[in-house]
Amino acid sequence: MRRDELTRRFRDLHVPGNPLVMPNPWDIGTARVMAALGAQALATTSSGHGFTLGLRDGGQITRDMALRHAAEVCAAVDVPVNGDFENGFGDSPETVAETVRLAAEAGLAGVSIEDTVVPASHAYPFDLALARIEAAVEAARAADIVLTARADGWLMQGYDQAEALRRCTAFASAGADVIYAPMVDADTTRALVATGTPVNLLTTGPFRDMTAKQIGALGVARISIGGGLARVAQQAMLDGTRAMLERGDFTVLNGAAKTAEIDALLGR
Repeated sequence: MRRDELTRRFRDLHVPGNPLVMPNPWDIGTARVMAALGAQALATTSSGHGFTLGLRDGGQITRDMALRHAAEVCAAVDVPVNGDFENGFGDSPETVAETVRLAAEAGLAGVSIEDTVVPASHAYPFDLALARIEAAVEAARAADIVLTARADGWLMQGYDQAEALRRCTAFASAGADVIYAPMVDADTTRALVATGTPVNLLTTGPFRDMTAKQIGALGVARISIGGGLARVAQQAMLDGTRAMLERGDFTVLNGAAKTAEIDALLGR
């Protein structure tokens, strides 16, 4: 499917109150399996991708590495893919705009840009954060890609939820297609929804114990998992390896996925 068609489909999937559930694969295999299981859209995860390369999350993945990974995932599936591109791989609005353009060229239907400095993790000043999103919006419209503007300062404990709301409201006014403030509470989420711009919610904290329908009742349009599933897989690896090496216990392997099911999902 052509990228413009995938982008149009991705936009249409953002329905407030009936959220798109968007899993985050970390390699080609997980992307293909998630799509085969029925995911209507996917998103890369900087933390999950970084782990596959032996890198920590937060500024260790370069733009070229992220673009190659995104292109590989896009080529492997026939559903829209959103790119987790951290802070846009640079501080200046011009760099962010170039990153958005390159994201579209890689085949992505959407791209997310954060308002925190990496690897330092502190937030950009409000005016610079807004200027970066304004540049990203202009580039996204020219390239026909869905732009998600993220206010990550609350996640990084750099500012409070009121500031996250202020920033997302400004990003929405600047033309962002989706706004996203990870880890804000239900009340702030409702306030984000009131801007009229589609809202992405991260399933963390108390939201992990809610269903998609319950989250949808807040009015959000998209649910993402971030590195959550990658960390579930990592925990299984940690638990299993420790049991084998420390106790000689191999029973964890009884819970392994069936080869035939994985092969079928991969389309072999």
